[in-house]
Amino acid sequence: MQQKIKLTPENYYSHKTDWEYMSVSLFKDFERCEAAALAKLKDDWQPTSNPIALIVGNYVHSFFESKKSHAKFLKNYEPVLFSTRGKTKGQLKHDFVVADEMISTLQFDPLFTDVYQGDKEVIVTGQIDGINWKGKIDCLNVKEGYFCDLKTTRDIRQRVWSDEASKYVPFVIADEYVLQMAIYKKLLEQTYNKPFTPYIFAVSKQTPPDKCGIRIDEGRYQTEYDKVNRLLPEFVAVMDGETAPKYCGHCEYCRQMKQLHGFAEIEEIMK
Repeated sequence: MQQKIKLTPENYYSHKTDWEYMSVSLFKDFERCEAAALAKLKDDWQPTSNPIALIVGNYVHSFFESKKSHAKFLKNYEPVLFSTRGKTKGQLKHDFVVADEMISTLQFDPLFTDVYQGDKEVIVTGQIDGINWKGKIDCLNVKEGYFCDLKTTRDIRQRVWSDEASKYVPFVIADEYVLQMAIYKKLLEQTYNKPFTPYIFAVSKQTPPDKCGIRIDEGRYQTEYDKVNRLLPEFVAVMDGETAPKYCGHCEYCRQMKQLHGFAEIEEIMK
């Protein structure tokens, strides 16, 4: 994975740059299923998704990026954001009314407005375990040595089952946001040669929205670096065609590609 392409806001999310820079989202894809991640990377397959959930998150992010970014977002997604039917024609759809409530609950919160200060949507690169990585920082304050990540979620207090931990955990752990913050922290410290502290601001899609400022204990980072050190060589080998990808056997891609080769005894069905 040799660094060849200069990252820009226009190409950051392209699969072309994914081949040359590992990212947290790509790493997580490979963790879930190597076969699905590789097929997605090659543009051979794309997972189905709930576009509204993603658009709501981007709606909130664009507001706190800048007025210009939010105005551009509203223009680009106008057909999705506003109703085109009957008496509600021209009105903001319910999901985005909630998104406006999410924005308001943060916009007028003193802690959030005081801390969420700095450069927005900053691209950062570096090397971890000899591999090029990329990251995109929601809010970076180089002078004060911290960065912020804004997360939208269904319910901040929800308990999520984790197969890896074999127990219920907070959404921050289930969605591997500690891994994300650990990687961004390391990339920033390489770039600026100084320590950085991550903060997460979470806001829920409830009415009224819940919100929380989240810090991460320093002791959590080494566990994430150890995981990257353990898994990254295999993922890179799969990307380079040196190793065949493993199939998890139960994800969307594996279900689509599945062929029967025999019979499972009743007790084996859940495996």
